[in-house]
Amino acid sequence: MPVGPHPLPWPDDPRLDPHLLAEGDGRNVEDRFRYWRREAIVAELDTTRHPLHVAIENFQHDFNIGSVVRTANAFNVAAVHIVGRRRWNRRGAMVTDRYQHVEHHPEPADLLTLGLPILGIDNIGGSVPLEGARMPRECVLLFGQEGPGLSAESLAICQQVLHITQYGSTRSINAGAAAAIAMWAWALQHAGGS
Repeated sequence: MPVGPHPLPWPDDPRLDPHLLAEGDGRNVEDRFRYWRREAIVAELDTTRHPLHVAIENFQHDFNIGSVVRTANAFNVAAVHIVGRRRWNRRGAMVTDRYQHVEHHPEPADLLTLGLPILGIDNIGGSVPLEGARMPRECVLLFGQEGPGLSAESLAICQQVLHITQYGSTRSINAGAAAAIAMWAWALQHAGGS
C-alpha cells in the first residue's frame, strides 16, 4: 500500500531515500522497508537470505520466470538462476527482481559451478514425491519450462528429481505454481519460522 511523504522532521538514517521521504513511497515493499533506498533493502535482505537457490530453464522465453522470481523474493532465497536465454519477461516479477539476486547461465551444466546439490522438480518416471523427500538445506531447486519440463541436459545434472503429487486430471501444474510449492516445502524443512 502506497504511503505519502514522510512527516517532518525526517529521521536521520542513511538507509532512507530523500526522494521517497519527500514524495512518498508507492513500492510493493514491507512496511519495515518504507522509504529505504533499494541498495539498503538488498543489503538488509542479504543478512538473512536462505541458502536455497532456485533455477529455471528459459529456452523458449518462459513467461513463468517473473512469477518464480517474485516467489523467490518472498522466500528470500540466495539467488535465482535463469538458464538459457538471458532475456526474460520481468512483468510477473512485480519489480521484486530489484531486490533479488538474479544470475544468468547459458547452459544447465553451468549450475554445477555453484557446488550445491541440484534437485530437479518434474513429474517424470522415477521421480520421488516432494512431500516425502528430505531436501538439503543448501541446494538448487531446478525447474523446467512450461510444457516440456526439464531438458535432458538439466536432468543429467540433477542429484535427484522430485515431483508434486497431483490428484486431478491435468498432467502438470504451472511452472510458477510448482516453484512456489517447492520453495514452501523447502521452507517447512529449513526456514525455522525465520
